Amino acid sequence: MNAHKLVTALVIIGLAASMAHAGQGKEKAAKWPPHIQAVFDATKPLEFDRGDRLPLYIWQAMDPGSLDDKSAEKLVRKLNERGVGLISSWDPRNRANSLAKSFTVSRAQKKLGLRVNINATGCLYSFFDGDERTAHIDDEGKPFWDDSFGKHNMGCPFALDFRRPFVREQVEFFVKEYKKADLGIDFIFVDWEIDGPIEFNKAQAASKRCRRCRQNIKNIDDFDEFQKILRKLRSELQRHAYAEPVKSHFPKALVGNYGVYPHNGYRYWYDYFEYYVDGQPFKADRNAKYRKWYHEFPETGYTFAMPVVYTWCRIFDWYDYADTDYRWFYNMLLVASNAGRHTPAEIPIISFVHWHTVGSRPSGGQAKQFSGEKYKELLWHMLLRGTDTFFIWCGRQDAAKEIQLVHKVYAEAQQYGRFLSKGTPINFNVPKQPGTVISGLKLGNRVLIRRTDFKKKQGPIEITAGGAKIKVAAAPKRCQIISLP
Repeated sequence: MNAHKLVTALVIIGLAASMAHAGQGKEKAAKWPPHIQAVFDATKPLEFDRGDRLPLYIWQAMDPGSLDDKSAEKLVRKLNERGVGLISSWDPRNRANSLAKSFTVSRAQKKLGLRVNINATGCLYSFFDGDERTAHIDDEGKPFWDDSFGKHNMGCPFALDFRRPFVREQVEFFVKEYKKADLGIDFIFVDWEIDGPIEFNKAQAASKRCRRCRQNIKNIDDFDEFQKILRKLRSELQRHAYAEPVKSHFPKALVGNYGVYPHNGYRYWYDYFEYYVDGQPFKADRNAKYRKWYHEFPETGYTFAMPVVYTWCRIFDWYDYADTDYRWFYNMLLVASNAGRHTPAEIPIISFVHWHTVGSRPSGGQAKQFSGEKYKELLWHMLLRGTDTFFIWCGRQDAAKEIQLVHKVYAEAQQYGRFLSKGTPINFNVPKQPGTVISGLKLGNRVLIRRTDFKKKQGPIEITAGGAKIKVAAAPKRCQIISLP
């Protein structure tokens, strides 16, 4: 073979090898759906064993599509190596298909001794389904809707009894099928928001127009009374249609809903569809109006707490800190500390988290993004104030960074497994001015401490832990374990 032919042959061989390699890479990349592959791309296998602690939940680690048993087992195992729990969704609009996909994943989870995780959101929609029988009724007997919740028309909270069996059956169908298939349910959540009785926005004004509401709420002008009655109704709907059917078949299941958790009587955040209306009771903090909140958690029958710790855009204008990171940090730690302090130790806290700014500013312009470094510090402090694990919510376009930030903290935290599992929080204070934030978990005669400084050159700070005083030195971006005297 002459030199020219040799070169040509080598080129052909090289191209063939390159194409084969590219094909293998493409096949490998295409094995999982893009949203699942995004999780793998943004995470690494855990360095420290997480034991029996709760996995990290991620919106993208949900519903991988149709899998055979072997592929499902492989996917569940590989995600678990990263500490991530795969979630299956129930869809009452397509029961057979939804059940088949869920069964495949859940069988794999049971075989591997892992938690079976379910998203039952679709099963709770809708109580207000557009049927005019659920509308408010004015003095002339005409139906009308409360349109202050955006595209979702809300009706009369006292007109939903005939919808209860319909919604409950949607939950019971899947629960009973799981029982018959000898599959457990370990974690089940819903993202049930704009439906059922809600007292905010212009709901009270609509109820004052409704003759049925006036008949059922004697002191309808009293917002506290109005809130109490509507939250009791809302809690009862969730308990009857969702928590009870699940727990009657799977009494050890973790059951919960977005935004429902024990608290101190106030809520420090507004959802995207909510806004303040003059006359509603609140606690002022600079420009923030923290709304008075009903203690609904005990009445729902839920077995885990689910606070929402998001970078809602309005937070940025509530506070005037020159250090804009502290505007986010302050509010979000208030939310997490509120849940941590008031949730009993036996109730897990699974906190919804989000980093990219949500929504737009009423005043116009852009809110300065919360820095990734300080967001990670927030996550550490949440873990040291009672949060057991995180649930990352984000859109696909934001998934890579959102997952990377949270997974890094979650993965590193596993080295402190005994503290995470058995430790008791020592501090829930959130400084009103940027300075030093300290959180910790006490276990025996030792404390796992995280100190975050928002001002430079801060010396050792004395705190009380377990009745003893200890000094906490600066230790940027790391935890300390301090023995008590």
